[in-house]
Amino acid sequence: MTNTATNTIELHGFNNLTKSLSFNMYDICYTKTKAEREAYIAYIDEQYSAERLTKILKNVTDIIGAHVLNVAQQDYFPQGASVTMLVSEGPVVEVPIDSYDETPGPLPESVVMQLDKSHITVHTYPEFHPNEGISTFRADIDVSTCGEISPLKALNYLIHSFDTDIMTMDYRVRGFTRDKNGSKLFIDHDIQSIQNYIPKDSKDLYDMIDVNVYQENIFHTKCRLKEFELDNYLFGYKKDKLAASEIEEITSKLKEEMDEIFFGKNIKKE
Repeated sequence: MTNTATNTIELHGFNNLTKSLSFNMYDICYTKTKAEREAYIAYIDEQYSAERLTKILKNVTDIIGAHVLNVAQQDYFPQGASVTMLVSEGPVVEVPIDSYDETPGPLPESVVMQLDKSHITVHTYPEFHPNEGISTFRADIDVSTCGEISPLKALNYLIHSFDTDIMTMDYRVRGFTRDKNGSKLFIDHDIQSIQNYIPKDSKDLYDMIDVNVYQENIFHTKCRLKEFELDNYLFGYKKDKLAASEIEEITSKLKEEMDEIFFGKNIKKE
């Protein structure tokens, strides 16, 4: 359905809670030369172009049952891309009894339910260190919904959509709605941790830390891959082409980069 001036969205008895999920992923690569760095950035721009990101966000809208009203997408020069979607729904008549379960959401073949007054955005940030030979790629995705269901149901799919070394996730419920007697409800579902919405096979791959402020309905989880295989961080060649001293040096730089991103601070070199 296309939203026009004569076909406006009517709301009645709407759930006014706003539920926002911010999903940030980081990919890290060792790029020793300028040519390697440029090739990595070109690869990232191709893999995560505005067109492909739009497809990912459209799958997210399918999972949460939303209708796309408007799409704005842009590839940037020299690198990066952004996509913003405004999405909406028809009135919620019946809420599935499992919609509040603290379990991973579906992959694209399933639709949970419809949402209202919602938007989904993604921005990408390719970046490189000027001296240390490290290149990083960050994608920020925000899913903000009003209605019966948490956008956490899209988290499972988002994790499967990106080959990521580090993830940070924030979930917050804002505003209030009312019960039939007029009492305010500041949250309409139980949640103990964002981790409850991450599949076990994914959780097994990561070290995870929670920082939650339950009384404010604010939840934060960050994840870092447990296993480190240097070949996964070299662009265009394998470690068997490197001397032992180079392997040690590159491994140290990569792990320091991941530690700084994961803990959110610069680490002083001894």
